[in-house]
Amino acid sequence: MGMHVGAADEEDEVLSAINTTPLVDVMLVLLIIFLITIPVVTKTVAVELPRERNHPRVTKPENVNIAVTREGQVFWNERRIQGGEVLVQELKQIAQQNPQPEVQIRGDGNAPYEHVGRVVLAAQRAGVVKLGFITEPPPRQ
Repeated sequence: MGMHVGAADEEDEVLSAINTTPLVDVMLVLLIIFLITIPVVTKTVAVELPRERNHPRVTKPENVNIAVTREGQVFWNERRIQGGEVLVQELKQIAQQNPQPEVQIRGDGNAPYEHVGRVVLAAQRAGVVKLGFITEPPPRQ
């Protein structure tokens, strides 16, 4: 570190340069700290995680199966539903039962989510509490 000492007759000049040496020193220290601590953070305790188990559920006769095709057609068990309001009215009757049966949605894998979303919205509007999705289990390896 040096200091500039001017002559006694010079006026005080404003030094407009910023000394970046302390900033660089701090940044290098932080970089070293991060390089040392990151490997410690990524190591975890060795535990054996549970394996995937898919228990098929038995469909009870009182459960309602709603199928949605890729074209957007909605089927109640095996009967076609013509409109969204008809579906809401049917679901309202189910929602009033005690105990409430589970509504299971079987959506085509290639169907746009919009079609399945309409059924979910209708179930929500009707007050259905138990709503599930039926899917195929992943292939065994």
